[in-house]
Amino acid sequence: MNSDSESAGHESKQKPRIEVLPRDEERDHLIQVADLLAKALDTAIRIPGTSITIGLDPLIGLIPGIGDALAGLLGTGILGIAARLRLPRIVLARMGLNLLINGVVGAIPVVGDLFSVWFRSHARNAALLREAAMRPDRETRPDWLYVAGIIGGTATVMLLAIAGVIWLIAMLWKLIAV
Repeated sequence: MNSDSESAGHESKQKPRIEVLPRDEERDHLIQVADLLAKALDTAIRIPGTSITIGLDPLIGLIPGIGDALAGLLGTGILGIAARLRLPRIVLARMGLNLLINGVVGAIPVVGDLFSVWFRSHARNAALLREAAMRPDRETRPDWLYVAGIIGGTATVMLLAIAGVIWLIAMLWKLIAV
C-alpha cells in the first residue's frame, strides 16, 4: 500500500467533530441564570446606610468548617453553566482559579469572609462567562496571561514559604546546637 492510500483510508475512518453550541435563547437564559446566582452569592444584600453589598457567600462562610466549602460548591454552578456553553478551557481554568482563590483565602476566619466581600469571585466568573459566551472569536490571550500570572505568583509564594521554613529551621537548629 502506498502512503496516499494509507492516509485516505485513515481519513475515512475519522468522523468529523461537530460542535453543537446551545441556541441563542438557551445561551441567553443560561447567562441570566449565572448572573442571578452570582448576584445571590455576592451582592444580594445591601448593608443599610452604606453602598456596600454582600451576598450569601460571606454569610455562609461564617459557618465553621463547612461554610466556605458550601459557598464554593454553590459557585461551581456558574462553572457548570460555562462548561455547558462550551467556553474555552482557559476561561474555565480562570473561573476555577477564582473559586480556588476565594475558597483558600475564605477559609481564614473573618479575614476570609471580608476577602469574599471584596473579591466577589462569583460575579467575576459570571462576567467572564458572559464575555466569553458573547464573543464570536473567543480570544483568550488575557485569560492565558491571568492564569500564567496566578500560577507564577502561587509558585513564587510557595517557594518563599519553603525558603522561610528552611531558614527558620536552620535558626532553631543553631539555637539548639549552642
